[in-house]
Amino acid sequence: MSRRPDYRLTLQGQTLHPELRARLGRLRLTDRRGMEADQLDLTLSDHDGRLALPPRGAELTLAIGWHGEGLVERGTYIVDEVEHSGSPDQVSIRARSADMRGDLPGKRSRSWDDLTLEQIIETIAGQHELEPVIGQSYLGALVEHIDQTEESDLHFLTRLAERFDAVATVKARRLLFVAAGQALTASGLEIPTLTLTRRDGDQHRYTSTDRDSYSGVIAQWHDPTDARVHDVIAGTDENPKRLRPSYASQADALAAATSEWQRIQRGHAEFTLQLAEGDPRLMPETPVRLRGWKAEIDATPWIVTEVTHELGDGGFTSSVQLEVRNQEGGATRNLEEDEG
Repeated sequence: MSRRPDYRLTLQGQTLHPELRARLGRLRLTDRRGMEADQLDLTLSDHDGRLALPPRGAELTLAIGWHGEGLVERGTYIVDEVEHSGSPDQVSIRARSADMRGDLPGKRSRSWDDLTLEQIIETIAGQHELEPVIGQSYLGALVEHIDQTEESDLHFLTRLAERFDAVATVKARRLLFVAAGQALTASGLEIPTLTLTRRDGDQHRYTSTDRDSYSGVIAQWHDPTDARVHDVIAGTDENPKRLRPSYASQADALAAATSEWQRIQRGHAEFTLQLAEGDPRLMPETPVRLRGWKAEIDATPWIVTEVTHELGDGGFTSSVQLEVRNQEGGATRNLEEDEG
């Protein structure tokens, strides 16, 4: 007996099935890493003219899965686009994740001086009534100075995350700031690894680039005590990439070099997969183990960067984008250590 897709939609707290089940033409959820809002698209039949148009700002919640196997909650979304078209008459609804709305996009100007990352994240989280979740690797990390000039908290957090090779996002009323590839849930718990096999997939694409083009990353910092510029490196200095900025401290330079080196390593391979049967557990930062492809593919630790779930006439399918997961280790040091 074949599996049957299942879902639950609520609008303003009112459950929309089973009446909606006869009307649903298409449901598409796109879940992305970082501060870009997740998007929910619905197409509903209005063949009898009885379907009320939801107001913009209406709240939708979604759970998806397979009948008899339990539903996975996928969050709350705010309706921001509604369209009625015909014939045949239908209603199209676009909603975006509720956590990414509010005043996060509002611009402000301020300077952050001699603060830990934890203090910065906690301050911004408190201003937006969010619970801060900071990755263990960032506890105690010092930011000597950074300006936020006519910049939204959303954009500032994205920029700060890039500086530290982190993922900054808002999920379930929590502000997360965790290392990219760290595989943590909104509550800070480790996300279990999922295994996907060749027979799970419909189509796939694997691309690999020359990860040996750079052997490491060098960053420089200015030491006011001796008025000299010093270099630090993440990786090795056989064929390093050199960052252009001069950083204010050794710690800032090391953080920048390490972050860029991790990005280079993660970017050397990508994998996309269209699943024949959707998996509602897949979300960004889910660690994935692949089985049944080439040895190089199966040996690589993967992590989800984006996933799209779709329900409609074709059943329930998921498409997923993967990158190489960060691995522990990788030396960082002052170049002067080798020279003297």
